[in-house]
Order: sequence, then structure tokens, then C-alpha cells
Amino acid sequence: MSRLDGPPSLAEIREARERIVGIANRTPLVRLPLDDAPAEIWLKLENLQPIGSFKLRGAGNAMARLSPQALAIGASTASAGNMAQGVAWCARRLGVPCRVIVPDRAPAAKTAAIERLGGEIIRLPFADWWDVIMSHDTRGVPGVFVHPVVNRDVIAGNGTIGLEILDDLPDVDAIVVPYGGGGLSCGIAAAVRALRPQCAVYAAEVETAAPLRASLAAGEPRAVDHSPSFVDGISGRSVLPDMWPLVRQLIRDSIVVSLADIASAIRLLVERVRVVAEGAGAASVAAALSGAAGRGRVVCVVSGGNIDAGTLASILQGEVPA
Repeated sequence: MSRLDGPPSLAEIREARERIVGIANRTPLVRLPLDDAPAEIWLKLENLQPIGSFKLRGAGNAMARLSPQALAIGASTASAGNMAQGVAWCARRLGVPCRVIVPDRAPAAKTAAIERLGGEIIRLPFADWWDVIMSHDTRGVPGVFVHPVVNRDVIAGNGTIGLEILDDLPDVDAIVVPYGGGGLSCGIAAAVRALRPQCAVYAAEVETAAPLRASLAAGEPRAVDHSPSFVDGISGRSVLPDMWPLVRQLIRDSIVVSLADIASAIRLLVERVRVVAEGAGAASVAAALSGAAGRGRVVCVVSGGNIDAGTLASILQGEVPA
């Protein structure tokens, strides 16, 4: 597994783009048709990946770089659901076992998908699961550990999204990215900084857990209180210390949005463009609609669409799920 000693280079991201051909889709960039929007908003639809999430890019690049010897007893990861699906999808493709450490409140839609892909699920209380993310200690779970965030190859794979955005919208002014651990936002920002440094990359966080906002305000990594919500994909307790140097260097700012704003964005995407987004995936849209990302051409990364049917139904009925 590659070390994380800085952001991936443009060459590494371009190599990742070639490496994941046949694994991840080149997803479309579509305009959000709103006359009263504060900006010209575009949607990068990563919910259209085979697993319904961008995570296939990073998992695919990282696992393609592993030797058969490293994968002899399989692969493992720690994930609330989407990275787990990415690693499980790639493991099935390679014909090796996959074990996934998930928090005990992982959504049913995501855990069912992991099992459908052949992954073995190992549940831990959220605090213990978060400790695996922080420490990289898988507690004896066999298989080479593919960290969902702190892995140079994973970040390079995520950065291929940045290349595609610039191919399709070369004069983009800002990109808003859901922020969980920072691997997606830093990967995209690494590509964008090399090719269009004037484009700002913003993180989108949810009010129930916004460690990046607290860390940027303090000038150092900070932990925050975490309240479980339907926005499960970006709710961390702290900024990962290994990611802080990259985040501070590459991300312009964090835009914090409410659960109500995210639920509203989910409804809007369904009604206007027939796009189903999970809570994390719609957070970027909610952030752009707030106007905090500017008034130019703004791309929102819809990072995933793996939302429980019951949760989606309640949101479409005008509710904000507990």
C-alpha cells in the first residue's frame, strides 16, 4: 500500500485514469436547471457508478496497484458503506475475499450491497470503528487493508474526477465536494490545482458533524461532537491527522449546511433532474445553493446515491429524517 507523503502528482492522477478504465465509469456533468440559483450550478454524477458511489475510483486504482502476493488472503477496509462496496466490487473482480469493518449504524441499503458483492461484514460500535479509521489497526481482520482515505493511490483515483470536470467545463470557477475524510476533496483539488489553480475547491459538511470547519477555525485538527443522522457518508468525529497537511494546502474553505438544507437538495435533485442522491451526495448541492461557493460556474460533486428507500420516501414527502 502506497504511503501518503503529500498530494498525488498530476502524472499519478493521469495514470490512475488509465488504470481504472473498465472499472469506473466516466460520469456525466449536467446543468442543474434553476432560474433563481445563486450560481450556474453543474452536477458531477458519481451516483451513476456501478456501485452508486465515487469510491470505485479510489478502490479500483489502489487494488490494481497491489500485487497478487499482497492480495493472497484478500482485502479489507473500514467503511460506512461506499468504500466497502468499492473494495468488495474490486475483490470480486479479482477473485479474492473481502472483509469489511462497518459501524453498527451503517445504512441497510449499503450493507445489503456489500453482502450482494460478496463482502463479509464485521460490525463495530461507531467509536471502535472510528478508531480503526484513525489508527489503521484492523484488529486482526485478515486481508491487506485498503484505507478509505489515507492512501495515495485512493486519492489519485479520486482525483480522476477533477480531470473529467476540467475536460467538460474548462472555465469552472469552483468545485464543491462532500467532505468525509478528505480523500475525495484532496484528490480533486490536486488535479485542479495543477491545471486550473484559480478554481477554488470547497468542502461541504453537515451541521451534525463538521470537524473540518472547526479545524480550519483553530488552525489545527480538532475533534467535534458527532450526532448520527441520515447523512452518514460525511459524518466524522475529527479531521484525520494524516490528511490535515493536504487539506490545509488544497481546500479553500468548508461550507456547513443543515440537515433540512440537505433534505431539500435531495428533493430538488429528484424533482428537477431525476437524480437520486444520498445525504452526503446532496450536501454539495445544498452548499452551492447557499451561495457560499460564489456566483460563477460551480460544480457540485454528487458523490453517491446509496440511500435507504424509506429515508428517501420520507424526504420526498417533505420530512427531515431523524
